[in-house]
Parts: sequence; C-alpha cells; structure tokens
Amino acid sequence: MKRLFTLLLIACSAFITISAQQRAKRPSQPTPIHVKELFNNIIYHWGNPSDEVYSVNKNPNTNLIESSVRITYFVADNDKYSAANPSLNLNDISEAFKQDEPTSYQLLHLSPGNNESFSLRAVDGNGKDKIYLVRASNNEEMWLLCTKNPENPQLRDAYAIKWSLSNDKSKILGGIFQITSLRPDLYEKELEMSKNTFRIDGRVGYDLTDSLYVVYMADTSEELDKLADDAFVAYMPVVNKRFNYSVEIDKPKVGRIRTVMPDGSLCHLWTNLDFVPGETYRITTHNGYYDEDRDYERRVGRYSGKSLLNREQIQGIDDVINTNDVVEDTIPVYNEGYVSPALGKEIFAPTPEQSMRIEKIAQDIQMNTEAIKTTFSSLAPFVKLGSLTGSDNYFKQIIKLNKELDAKFQNFIKYMNGIDGLPYDWKNIYGEILKFYSEQSQGYGELYKNVGVLPKSAKDAQKHVNQLMEKYMKEMGKAMTDAK
Repeated sequence: MKRLFTLLLIACSAFITISAQQRAKRPSQPTPIHVKELFNNIIYHWGNPSDEVYSVNKNPNTNLIESSVRITYFVADNDKYSAANPSLNLNDISEAFKQDEPTSYQLLHLSPGNNESFSLRAVDGNGKDKIYLVRASNNEEMWLLCTKNPENPQLRDAYAIKWSLSNDKSKILGGIFQITSLRPDLYEKELEMSKNTFRIDGRVGYDLTDSLYVVYMADTSEELDKLADDAFVAYMPVVNKRFNYSVEIDKPKVGRIRTVMPDGSLCHLWTNLDFVPGETYRITTHNGYYDEDRDYERRVGRYSGKSLLNREQIQGIDDVINTNDVVEDTIPVYNEGYVSPALGKEIFAPTPEQSMRIEKIAQDIQMNTEAIKTTFSSLAPFVKLGSLTGSDNYFKQIIKLNKELDAKFQNFIKYMNGIDGLPYDWKNIYGEILKFYSEQSQGYGELYKNVGVLPKSAKDAQKHVNQLMEKYMKEMGKAMTDAK
C-alpha cells in the first residue's frame, strides 16, 4: 500500500511539472518597452561600460535567473544647451515612464528638492539580499517603475533612473538601475509568517536525481529514534529540483528527512533537524553530503546550545540525507567547555540570544558599508566628466554614513566586551574595520589621480576617514595590550 501511495505522489509530481510547463506557454505579461528602449538608447550613446555594475545569479540546477543587477552610469548632453551633438531630452524620460505605467504595479517620481533618499533591495531565492542606493541627493530627479518578471511571476523587474545637472546645466549626470529579484511581497510575507510555522525549503543538488522525500517529527530525540519507518508525517515531492514542507508547532521539536528510493523503499541514511516555530531551514542535498543552513544551526539548531537532538543524532554517521556514500559530520558542537582544536583550550560559546544580537549588529554594519560603497560608486559620472563640481551632497552623505558606521562599530565592540568568557581575536576584528577605512582612503587617492582637484567636501570626507583610521589603530593597540 505504501508503495502505491509513493507512486501516486510521483505521478502527481509529474502532473504538477507538466501543468507548470503548460502555464509557461501562456502569453507573458506586457513589459515596459518604452522605458527599456530609453535605457538602451542612453546606455548606447552616453553610458560608461568601464564603471558598470553587472551581476547575474542563476539556480545551478535549473539555470533560471534568480536575481540580476545592472547599474550603468552616464554623462549626457542636455538638449537645451547642446544643439550640435546628440543630446538627451529630459522630457523623453518622464514620457517613457508614463507610457509604460499600465505594465507596472509601482511607479514613483521624485523631483529635485525632495529630501527623500531611495534604495532598491535585491533578494534572491536563497534569501540573500543586497541594498542598492539609487537616490542619495535632494538635487537629483528619479523615476522608478516595477513590473512582474514576464518569465517568472515570483520575480520583480525594477527599472530606475536618477540624474542631476552639472553647474552650467549643459550636462546630465546620472545612473540607470535594472534589477531583477524576488518580489518584495513574497519575502515580506515570509518574514511575516506565523510565529508557529516551521518550514523546510529544500533543493536537490546537480549530482542527485531524487524525486521524493519523507518527513518524520517527534517531541524528543528518544521518540525520534523509536519511530518506525512508516511513521513519517508527510511526503515532500521534488518539483523542478525543489521540495518544501511546513507545519504549525507550538514548541521546538525534532525531525528527520529520508529519501524515497526509485523502487519505493526508504534510504537507510537520513538527516536529523531541529524543528523550531517561526523558522525556515534551507537545505541543498548532494551525493554523499548536504549543504546545511549554517545560520539556522548557529542561531537555533545544533550549534546554538539549544538543540533537542542528542549527541549521536548530531554527529552520528547516519546524519546524511542522500543515498550513497556515508559522510560523518565533522563540524564540532560549540557548547560550553568544548576544546577547540585550533585554540587548544576551552572556549565559551555565546548564547542563542547573544548570537542573534551579534548577527543583528553585523547586518546593520553591512548595510552601512554597502551604502557607502554605492554612494562612492555614484561619483563615476563626475569622474568621467573630469570634475567633481556639483558632487558636494555625495561627500556629505558619505560623512553621514561613516558617522553612523562608527557608532555601529562602537556598539559591536562594546557588546562583545560585555560577554564574559568569550575569546576575542581583536587583531582580526580591528583589522577588518581598518581595512574598510583604508579602502575608502585609497578611493580618494584614485579620485585625485583622475580629476586632479578635490573639492572641500571631498577633502572633509577624506579627513574624516583618516581620523577614524587613527582612532581605530589606537583602539586596536590598547585592546591587544589589555588582552595580554
């Protein structure tokens, strides 16, 4: 009987796949042809390929795009002030976006004088995200249009353009942003999911052809080990190399994933997991090993000190999801009193609450550093023009962001110092901080080499960075001395 149900599920999976293929043949939704044509024209005539940001992230199994980013900076002639050369008519920009408004689900226009900054967040299927600062200055004008991706309705295509005029108003200095990523309503919905929902978000690796998995669940590790082979709670059919499972639970539990073999039997190997309410475990299966969700394991799983799995289930040789070679889990469990092979002494692991706080601070720091890099890269049109005249707001923004970053670095250091017993590698911690400031300082050297003269705002920003470098060099020396 169980084999019959297995075959029925495989058949249903095939039907789902066929249905998806049939849906894919339906007419795709309209695309913003006028905006795309405008962007291509601007990039062709005035874009600077050497300063272009271009990246594409594809699913390694399906080769389908999960996210893509193309940012192109340009310097164009203003049609009102250049009759001899091909010029950009600013009215063409607003006209193109208005014409394509019916294809969009979001349209935004920010005029010069508006103090609102604007960023685009790109999130891929793995939940990895990056923030791109589009509008940083109130003297910039910006248009944004967002549509569903015609190939994958779960993705959003964002088209944005921002620009400002040079002091003599003869040049248009701008940037074009074309970003495809997961639709915000989808990842925001996931963030807002029920506090009692536990989810498995799985992928099948390139080296496997698995078509079905089963899930087991129990309240304790002892109960999990006593479950019979046919005591699984749900099937997870593989569709387009993806499988998933969700369940409402009111407290942490333990679970297990096993592969259903082509003949309907169950693989003698499996993967044990902690099932935690409000969490999603992301896993990719391979032949002989699996890619674990390291962030999950550190926060609430096997490396957090809160795992409900026993030591054998965490480190046992059966803790493998796939069907061939047996691979022992050699990653150590960082509980209190663990003897680190690298350090040769006992270390103390932060509590789950401390780990979450540290992670939050680290994410805030990363957002600041990315914003600084993006603002700095927005100077590319000025560099191409050979003058930083009119760029004061960018450097003021960089100073502001560096002040915020300094406060976050201090918050991180203060918090780490407050955790008793936690070992610190202050040399590397401060080394990473100084490395970021050093890269900024070198950036000003490159600006000077390319344009010849730095305005006062740029010199102020450079001075501020140098002061921060000096500050953290002193702090590093003191921390290393105190640690001896």
